[in-house]
Amino acid sequence: MITIIDYGVGNVRALLNVYERLKMEVKIARTAQDVENASKIILPGVGSFDYAMSQFNQSGMRDTVENLIFNKEVPILGICVGMQMMASSSDEGQLPGLRWIDGEVKLFDADLIKHKTQLPHMGWNTIRKNKENKLMKEIDNEAIFYFLHSYYFHCNDKNNILCETEYGINYASAVNKDNIWGVQFHPEKSHSNGVQLLLNFATL
Repeated sequence: MITIIDYGVGNVRALLNVYERLKMEVKIARTAQDVENASKIILPGVGSFDYAMSQFNQSGMRDTVENLIFNKEVPILGICVGMQMMASSSDEGQLPGLRWIDGEVKLFDADLIKHKTQLPHMGWNTIRKNKENKLMKEIDNEAIFYFLHSYYFHCNDKNNILCETEYGINYASAVNKDNIWGVQFHPEKSHSNGVQLLLNFATL
């Protein structure tokens, strides 16, 4: 069962709609009991780091989710802030992150960005694969996805970087460690490439 975590932060309905169109079994989880039988978990996120962390911590689902991913090896996909929460900390807030992937979330240096509109990084941009991986199966190198963020995930272990995107610097736009996956972009807003990615995740 593909289970989308609804902790009050993220494009839950858009993700649900994609899987319903793909005719795949999917549900929304709002309690620990809802998520217990998940075979795949999606952790969406929008807004500020501290607010998202607070909402997830208070949702009652964190312990169950961590038991599933660390003890039962259930795959999880973090999207946007849902990916950033997997780091140890963020320049955007004071709360500790989940510490699932070794890294910190940092603010883009606007002085390095050549666009007139510097922050947030908003709109379509390309991804470059660092290595072949199951999440990006049948997605072209230099494929475009939709982004909306002012902070980026800095991986301390470069082996955790699946894809990079250029925005003033080359930064990790997709990460992976074992059964933990994250994407900075929004697949639910990225048309056919996003649909393919969500299908790939469902069939890992």
